Amino acid sequence: MRDQIKTNFLFICVVLLAMITLPICQVSAQAQRRPTVLIYTKIGVGKNGARGFQHNSIPLATTAILKLMGQNRIGADFSGDPADFNDATLKKYAAVIFVSTTSDNIPTDDEKAAFKRYIEAGGGYVGIHAATDANYDWQWYGDLAGAYFKGHPTPQMATLNVVDTNTIATKGLPHVWKRVDEYYHFKALPKDVHVLITIDESTITYTPQNENLKMGPYHPMAWWHDFDGGRAFYTEFGHTDESWSDPLFLQHLLGGIQYAAGIKKMQL
Repeated sequence: MRDQIKTNFLFICVVLLAMITLPICQVSAQAQRRPTVLIYTKIGVGKNGARGFQHNSIPLATTAILKLMGQNRIGADFSGDPADFNDATLKKYAAVIFVSTTSDNIPTDDEKAAFKRYIEAGGGYVGIHAATDANYDWQWYGDLAGAYFKGHPTPQMATLNVVDTNTIATKGLPHVWKRVDEYYHFKALPKDVHVLITIDESTITYTPQNENLKMGPYHPMAWWHDFDGGRAFYTEFGHTDESWSDPLFLQHLLGGIQYAAGIKKMQL
């Protein structure tokens, strides 16, 4: 009888232990499946040996993105080291976020090849602001980002037009969005992309020195596209410190990150 009682007691203990530990194991498995992004902040050096322009807002941007990811159950790491562009490291991430990364920020051929393989395998790219002021001698990157930077007038208030409201990156934005930022003009219009937001150039103040920057009535500012097996999102905004506490901009960026990371489809 005592042996039977002892056996029953041990069985009950095992069952109770399983009931206690199972939810922990399930949570752990869910945590392991949580998508993670890499926030990349490298400022490169050009062919002439000059270091690219470093935006003062990068630390604020990194902090804001880390917070945004945490609020939305997305893991995040950050790096300024191009050596992380290798197959073993990149495969950990659902998307790589380039935060105003200027000049040749992926300098070696091996690093370039690893990033290209990463995108071809279904990885995601998010370019923020000066991510288009980079890697000019690497056309594949230019096609991924969608455009190359040409110049900009002084930061100022301007009117943006949200031309596609049916996406996770534009949901909740006003159709006519007035905000202050440093607005880029590009060397050419982006090709084969889905444009989300354009800017009304008539609301920009130009000087005689930068009149030649004008792109005309169609001037894209944010876009997305499926590219070379992966996903790419670019938003021109994010130069100013104030951008990184602007809930509308952060909501716009979150949608782009969720798309690039394969968490949500862009179209609602």
